[in-house]
Amino acid sequence: MATTRTATTEWQGSLHEGSGKVTLESSGLGTYDVSWPARTEEPNGLTSPEELIAAAHSACFSMALANRLAKKGTPPTSLQTTAEVTFQDGPGITGIQIRVRGDVPGVSAADFQETAQAAKENCPVSKALTGTTITLDAALG
Repeated sequence: MATTRTATTEWQGSLHEGSGKVTLESSGLGTYDVSWPARTEEPNGLTSPEELIAAAHSACFSMALANRLAKKGTPPTSLQTTAEVTFQDGPGITGIQIRVRGDVPGVSAADFQETAQAAKENCPVSKALTGTTITLDAALG
């Protein structure tokens, strides 16, 4: 069954001087302020499209990795995944670095890295972001 999730942004003003609010409509979890300076300088309590992409990617990757590990008979006790999305004015998003540390009883470091690589290549968010370079740092512990 297909699902659709929705977010809405209300923007006021020009790109550089304006600002907006992005609302997570589907979950109703909140409304978050966005601006160009939050994207290209310091966040100062605001979010950016890149931070939202990082949140989506770290969650999707964690789910994909947990599923792959469980299917191999070694479900994780825990996974801690960080996604760093790099944005540069002009070229845009220039890369995504995924870092995962896992507590996975019964799996070797090599198996964990191999499974993490497969999760990176096959999670739906990774597939949606194929226009940028996605790197992976995966380790146990």
